[in-house]
Amino acid sequence: MKTTELNKKQMAILQKLGPQLESSGMLTRLWIGLLLLLILFGGYGLYKQIAEGHVVTGMRDNVVWGYYIANFIYFIGVSYGAAMLAAILHYCHVSWGRPIIRIAALMALVTGVIGPVFILLCIGRFDRLHYLFIHARVQSPITWDVMVISTYLVGITVFVYLLLIKDFAILRDTSAIDLSGWRKRLYNALALRYKGAPDQQSQVEHSTRSMAFIMVPKVILAFAVLSWIFGMTLRPGWHSTIFGPSYVISSVATGMALIIGVMWVYRKIYHLEEYLTERHFRNMAYIMLVLVAAFGYFTFSEYITNWYSSGKWESAVTAKLLSFDDFGWAFHLANLFGILLPIIVIAIPRFRTPTTIAGLSLLLVLAMWVRRYLTVVPSLETPLLPIQDTRPEYIHYSATWVEWALVLAGAATFFLFFTLVPKLINVIPISEYDDESK
Repeated sequence: MKTTELNKKQMAILQKLGPQLESSGMLTRLWIGLLLLLILFGGYGLYKQIAEGHVVTGMRDNVVWGYYIANFIYFIGVSYGAAMLAAILHYCHVSWGRPIIRIAALMALVTGVIGPVFILLCIGRFDRLHYLFIHARVQSPITWDVMVISTYLVGITVFVYLLLIKDFAILRDTSAIDLSGWRKRLYNALALRYKGAPDQQSQVEHSTRSMAFIMVPKVILAFAVLSWIFGMTLRPGWHSTIFGPSYVISSVATGMALIIGVMWVYRKIYHLEEYLTERHFRNMAYIMLVLVAAFGYFTFSEYITNWYSSGKWESAVTAKLLSFDDFGWAFHLANLFGILLPIIVIAIPRFRTPTTIAGLSLLLVLAMWVRRYLTVVPSLETPLLPIQDTRPEYIHYSATWVEWALVLAGAATFFLFFTLVPKLINVIPISEYDDESK
C-alpha cells in the first residue's frame, strides 16, 4: 500500500496526525519526564518492599490484601472490558466504531500488562515465584487465573498487532511526513512485507476477524475465572453467585469510561473533532448507561439480600459499608458517582456533550476504583475468628507511602503509554478509511 494509493480522506488523516509522529513539543517532554519520575518513585518503593519485606506496607495477618489486589482486579477488569468492546465492534463491522476500536484494543493491551504486576507485588518471596508453575494446584482458582491471563495476553497482543499491520505499511511507505530512518526500519519490520495486495488484505482481514471472534468467549471466561477467586471462598462479602455478573458489567462500564476519557483527550489535543465526533461520545454514553443501570440493579440486589437475610457475618460487612464511621462515605459516594449520577446525566439530552460525558466518565472511573477497594478491604476487616493481636494496624488496613508509590507508578505507566502511542502510530486507523464514502 503505497502513499500514492491513499485517497483524500486517508491523506488528510495522515497529514493531521503527522506532526505528532514527527516530533514532540516541550510540554509533552515535560509531561513524559514527570511520568517517568513517578515510575522511578514506584521503583524505589518496590526496592524498599523487597529489601525490608511487607512490613513496609499496611498489609498484616488479618488484612492480607489491600491496594495491590484492588488495582489488580481494577486494571485487569478494564482490560477485559476494553477487549470485549474492541472485539465486538470489529467483528460486527460497526462503522461508527472504527476510531474507537484501536483505542480500546490498545487500552486492553496496556492494562492487561499493568494489572498482573500488582498481583506479583503481593508476593513476599519473588525467588519462589516459579513454584506457582512447578507446584500448581489445578483445584485452585488462582491457578486457573494464571492460565487464563497468560493465554489472554497472547490473544490480545496478536489481535492488536493484526489491527496495526496495515498502518505500519502506510507509515513505512509514506513520504508525506518526515520520519527518521530508524522509524522507517521499525515500520518495515513490523509491516511484515505487507504491500496491500488483494490476497494479503484478505489474509489480514480474515485473521483479525477470527481473533475478534476468539477474544469474546476468551474474555468471558477470563471474567468468570477472576470473579471465582472471590466468589468461591466462604468469606462474607465475596461468597455470592452474583459476584461474577456484577464484576463483568462494572468492568466493561469502567473500560468504556476510560476509553471515553482517552478519546476526549486525543480529540482536544490533536484536534480530531472530525473523526471523534459527538456521535461517538453519545453512542458510547448510551452503552455505558445500560451497563451502569444493570450494575446498579446487581448492587441493590446483592446488598438488599444480605441485609434481609440477617446472616451474622454478611450483616457485619454490610453494616461497615453503610456506617459513616467505617466505609460509609466511600460506599455512598461511589454509588452516587458510579451509578446514580451517570444514569441521571446521560438520560438528559442537553448533557450529552463530549465534555460532559468525558467528565462523567472520569467520575465513574474513580468511583469504580473505590468499589474495587471496598470489595477487598471491608471483608478482610471482618474476621470469622477472634483476633489475637488487637493493635489497630492489625485490625484496620491503612496504606503506606510504599503502596501509594506503586499505585501512582501503575497509573503513570498507563498515562505514559497513551502519551507515547501517538508518537509511534496513528491513533485514527488510516487503513480503515480506504473507501471515501465511509
